Amino acid sequence: MFATDRDLLVLEPYLFRDHAWVGQRLARGIASIVDGTLAFSTVDVELDVAHVAAGCVVTMFGSSYEITGGVGTKTAAVSRLRPSISGPMILLPDTEETDAWIVSFRPQIAMVHRQILRMAGIEPDAPAPIDGRLGESAITNGMALVTLEALGTVHLIFAAAASVAGPTSPSAIRAQMYRDLFREERRRASVELDTDGDGLPDVARRLNVSQFVRG
Repeated sequence: MFATDRDLLVLEPYLFRDHAWVGQRLARGIASIVDGTLAFSTVDVELDVAHVAAGCVVTMFGSSYEITGGVGTKTAAVSRLRPSISGPMILLPDTEETDAWIVSFRPQIAMVHRQILRMAGIEPDAPAPIDGRLGESAITNGMALVTLEALGTVHLIFAAAASVAGPTSPSAIRAQMYRDLFREERRRASVELDTDGDGLPDVARRLNVSQFVRG
């Protein structure tokens, strides 16, 4: 997948607080932050067992923060949301213990991911060329598709919330907004593909339209 949970947090600061019920809860317990480390004193599922990793999001004290790595059984490195995943950590002040949870929207991200691959003429789950068809491993510009994938995912989340809250609810309005933003980004997005295995892009595809970029 191109996007992670932290990329959804970029779009919606309160998504993991207000719509956690739509997602998949990985872990919950009592935690504090000390010297940039999230530390659970009690947790229902150990973090490494729950597949918590860099790019996940923890919510506590009414705000959400990105997990940057260093995941152990009950600890992980945590930062305020950075401008990019390659940026330096933005440390939080030490906190007292409080209720904390790690919720993921990976299932929704995976759905949008498969949709994007098919838009590009790539069969999901095909890691290498099969019968002349390119696999996902041929994509050379995955980072350029993060925003597209994140917009589509947030649309799915708000659409799910709207199915409960109703067609005129704030969730329904935001679902429509993110659908429109996804369509706009889709028109701009270009998937670059390495068709001959040399690691360099040969073709750029814009939603089922191919353009040669290298002879």
